[in-house]
Amino acid sequence: MPDTTDIPEDPPSVLLEPIATSVAERIDEQAQSLSCYVVDFISGLGLPIWVEPIVSGSALFFCLAALAFLLFFIVRPFVLKIFTGIARRTPTRLDDILVNLGIARWSSHFISALLINFLIPGFFRDTPEIGRTLTVIGQLYLVISGLLVINSMLNAVRKIFVRTRDTHKLPATSLVQVLKLLAFLVAVILIVSTVAGKSPLAFLGGLGVFTSVIMLVFKDAILGFAAGIQLTSNDMIKEGDWIEMPKHGADGNVQEVGLTTVKVMNFDKTITTLPTYALISESFKNWRSMPKSGGRRIKRSVFIDLQSVKLCDDEMLERYGKIQYISEYLEERLAEIRAWNLERGLEPATSIVNGRNLTNIGTFRAYIEAYLRNHPHIHAEGMTLLVRQLESGASGVPIEIYCFSKVVSWAEYECIQSDIFDHVFAIAKEFDLKIFQNPTSLYCPA
Repeated sequence: MPDTTDIPEDPPSVLLEPIATSVAERIDEQAQSLSCYVVDFISGLGLPIWVEPIVSGSALFFCLAALAFLLFFIVRPFVLKIFTGIARRTPTRLDDILVNLGIARWSSHFISALLINFLIPGFFRDTPEIGRTLTVIGQLYLVISGLLVINSMLNAVRKIFVRTRDTHKLPATSLVQVLKLLAFLVAVILIVSTVAGKSPLAFLGGLGVFTSVIMLVFKDAILGFAAGIQLTSNDMIKEGDWIEMPKHGADGNVQEVGLTTVKVMNFDKTITTLPTYALISESFKNWRSMPKSGGRRIKRSVFIDLQSVKLCDDEMLERYGKIQYISEYLEERLAEIRAWNLERGLEPATSIVNGRNLTNIGTFRAYIEAYLRNHPHIHAEGMTLLVRQLESGASGVPIEIYCFSKVVSWAEYECIQSDIFDHVFAIAKEFDLKIFQNPTSLYCPA
């Protein structure tokens, strides 16, 4: 048995090269045969010598155009049928995305352009001037169709990547746009080199001279690409996040994180476009963690008129003691205050200012806190809940409610917040308090 261990295996490219060469030679032979037949047929018509080349060239051109259309209408259904058949037979939806985004359609153009470029040299061997012109046109068609295939593939890659769970770990949109930009630049170089009849390497070598110009022209793209990597690698922003950036008028959900811009759909249904690098160089607020936490903050104040704040007398305490939420609180507080006053020999009965006493505003704060702790839509445990008095000012004494709603959706959250403050405004008079407001409704006779 012969030893085959030392025989190197040929790579697939080496094995396919003879097949590709054979196919190209076969197409060239058939093109030459058809060209000779057309030229012989024109020669047999007995046309003048000076007319015969023109008629032959025109006939060959129309024959090539007819073959090109024929090839396209044969290749296109064939390629579409193959792609569609594979997509239908496989359970995954990834190949369906490839078909829907036009890869099969542009691939049929690319294959047709490739076959036409094989036909042209053999077809116009006797008329090299026409052949060179048509070769340039055919190569341009090949480059453009190839660019469109790559563009469709990149669109499919982005759409497939967006469906994955780890989308936020890599800036898919920015990377795809960078690859599209590179593909476009390569296509432009190939087109210019084809039209000029020079090697693409000559133009690639000359790009170094224009590096500074390219850096200036694509400054936003470079900055945006770097910012996109930082945003996604640090998980600062992703599609669907609610961000707020007042300086740029952005307050809504992120629609797209692109190479140079970030699109935000505001809540008023307008779209704000932000420079991607602005999200790195400037501050913005991301509300993503709010719905994940299961609580949305309520932080608002109600202003109490200072003239209505007073110490509680026996009649007031008796009335407040009938309120369910604070009845136990009042019993405990009053027992503590009586013990404190007796220990120090103070007699509040002689004067209300002697010793410690409850105030209506303090009791009001205790009621609001008890009310919130018993509210079904407010987090009573695990999240901050407090009712505090802020520094008084020209608008009275601010009583701030700071708590978290269990409902995070905007519309329901606003309803819950409004219901709470409706109750607070209405109940304030039960504690002999007045809500402060500017006296703007006074009647002034004419």
